[in-house]
Amino acid sequence: MGTLAAYGLLLLAACLEAGGDALVRLGLHSDQRISRVGLFLTGAAVLFLYGLSVNAPPWDFGRLLGVYVTLFFVVAQLLNFFVFGAKPDLPILIGGALIVSGGLVMTVWRS
Repeated sequence: MGTLAAYGLLLLAACLEAGGDALVRLGLHSDQRISRVGLFLTGAAVLFLYGLSVNAPPWDFGRLLGVYVTLFFVVAQLLNFFVFGAKPDLPILIGGALIVSGGLVMTVWRS
């Protein structure tokens, strides 16, 4: 698997994990039982797909999962803003800058 394909798969995995978590969160705060069950089941299915997508390829697990954490952080913050209406505060922005810079180091630094 090429590097670009691996990063694309990691981005997909980040979207699936953050999206599955968001569905479960929405289910926890739903007032309607049928809606809650549907959100839980959909969230569980999406999280299962996340597990398949992130673990199927034969890559250097430690290095690419480090990059994955960066992608997950960015996707989670976007979902938090657009789905839940929460704006990141200064500690999130500063910590996020550190996470993203760490991901960039792991991506571009060749041993």
